[in-house]
Amino acid sequence: MLKGIPKLLSPDLLKVLCEMGHADRIVISDGNFPAESVGKDAVIVRLDGHGVPEVLNAILQVFPLDTYVEHPVNLMEVMKGDNVETPIWDTYKEILQRHDKRGEKMIGHIERFAFYEEAAKAYAIVTTGESALYANIMLQKGVVTD
Repeated sequence: MLKGIPKLLSPDLLKVLCEMGHADRIVISDGNFPAESVGKDAVIVRLDGHGVPEVLNAILQVFPLDTYVEHPVNLMEVMKGDNVETPIWDTYKEILQRHDKRGEKMIGHIERFAFYEEAAKAYAIVTTGESALYANIMLQKGVVTD
């Protein structure tokens, strides 16, 4: 065991986070996300018993977000015609504000199929058991400055 590391971060996930370099991206996906088919070239880490908010909070304790792009955090847009509420996005905003002073200003939105295309280029995908719809979030890694 290590001190100061959130217990949710498994050895496999910590290894992935350490391997990632500046501008690499990681997706934290909900339970409906097709991680295995979209992420054929990505490292897949399964955290099925957890929700996206708790995984996001744990990762952001050790993961710097990119300061060189406007939106180092991206969400999957709700498809036109889907009558879906996304209260989980408000939870993400609260978590992001706790870890980065830019808060919700750093959040972008990507159309669903474009999100899949971008996720296919991600270094890793963390699959969760999250049941909220449109709960997928993509993070772009920054640099450690201290």
